[in-house]
Amino acid sequence: MRELTCVARHTVEWREAPDPKLRSDQEAIVAPVAATSCDVDSAILAGHATRRQPHIKHSVDPPFALGHECVAKVVETGDAVTTVAPGDLVVVPWSINCGSCDHCRAGLTAHCTAVPHMAMYGAPIGGSWGGLFSDLVRVPWADAMLVPLPADLDPVAMASASDNWSLSWRLVAPHLTSRPGARVLVVARGSIGLYVCDIARALGASQVLYVDPDPEHREIARGYGAATAESLEPVRHGFDIAVEATGRVDQLALAVKCLAPEDICESAGNHFRPGELPLLDMYLTGVTIRIARDNVRNHIPDALELARTGHVDPARVVSHVLDWEQLPDALPEKHLKPVFVRADG
Repeated sequence: MRELTCVARHTVEWREAPDPKLRSDQEAIVAPVAATSCDVDSAILAGHATRRQPHIKHSVDPPFALGHECVAKVVETGDAVTTVAPGDLVVVPWSINCGSCDHCRAGLTAHCTAVPHMAMYGAPIGGSWGGLFSDLVRVPWADAMLVPLPADLDPVAMASASDNWSLSWRLVAPHLTSRPGARVLVVARGSIGLYVCDIARALGASQVLYVDPDPEHREIARGYGAATAESLEPVRHGFDIAVEATGRVDQLALAVKCLAPEDICESAGNHFRPGELPLLDMYLTGVTIRIARDNVRNHIPDALELARTGHVDPARVVSHVLDWEQLPDALPEKHLKPVFVRADG
């Protein structure tokens, strides 16, 4: 089989690899049929993780297999697998998790203790698990990891349910439950912020402001009913929920400064560059800030269920639908959310 492999900055190529085999009766082999790039993939391809994170420099040096968002078709399952069968379409979560350790049972699936810390698809961190831009992928705990895709959902629209779509649900949906009608600020640069606009509007936010210098992104946000701005000065006590997804500490600081007292900021940015936060302002306002990778396996079912209601439209964020064979040429280009589709899927 082939793996799409990062071989240098902004350079990827197909490389041959052995077909994965079942190693236990709990495993599955899947074939991605609709795969997309995560917002952080552009930073990985640009080499930011290597340059800005010297403590993990060796672990992210090329070559390594890419991709951690896809809908896949189950090809083979072990005898103990009960939740999926060959031929099923499934969402493959980005992080590797066993489902039975103490962390997994507590919902901390991104911190599974059965595998090395940070084990994931698409980057050689926490071991080498391959990438979801591959012809075939081994899933070590099929029942714990794989989520069947409802038949009424489009694999192309939901290719990001492995990470960015389900993460976006977690960034805003639980907070709107406890803060009905909240005012939501979204400071973003990619698909996560746009998904958040869609979800926040669907779940009853009284106001959604999307801040992004990209005019095409702002147009999509307006289509979701959000007000938009190219940039923003701090608005004192202006919002109840803030979501930052830029990877820039100055933008995270901006989001925090806009919060009302005792409210919350969720940061989904990968902050490879250092910076300063307004700690005194945060102290005086009493805000909560969360910066974290997502325990996405817990949120995929709820995020898919929201998609099924028809009250959201994640397909609007898909910028291009491209053939699987175009991956080496098209992936390094700057697209918002390209989805690569297998013709035989």
